[in-house]
Amino acid sequence: MKPRSGHSMFIKQAGMTLLEVMVAMAVFATAGLAVMKVATENLSSLAYLEEKTFASWVASNTLTELKIAKTIPGKSWRKGKTELAGRTWYWRYKAEATDSSDFVGVTVEVATDKAFESTVSHLLTYVVR
Repeated sequence: MKPRSGHSMFIKQAGMTLLEVMVAMAVFATAGLAVMKVATENLSSLAYLEEKTFASWVASNTLTELKIAKTIPGKSWRKGKTELAGRTWYWRYKAEATDSSDFVGVTVEVATDKAFESTVSHLLTYVVR
């Protein structure tokens, strides 16, 4: 049987099938999850770097204060706290013997808690006696 003039045996489809829509949604959902994961990791890394930077500044400031006072610390920990960037930072320092009698090693640690369970920065330098 011949189709009537102007009509086709095949009807042209004008849209997407349900399967195509579901596949497209799955692709976009996967892409969205990947973007969210990257954004979350970026924010986490940024907060970590900010904390490390501020803790390093506190350690450097503590060491500078020791150098200005021309004080050689003892072999036991001396503790204190500092306010920086709206947070309280806990620091401690002590001296360590070296092979040379002319120098002493000074260790400065900075933490976010009083018990120093989470030390954020650790600085070791040598000071002339």
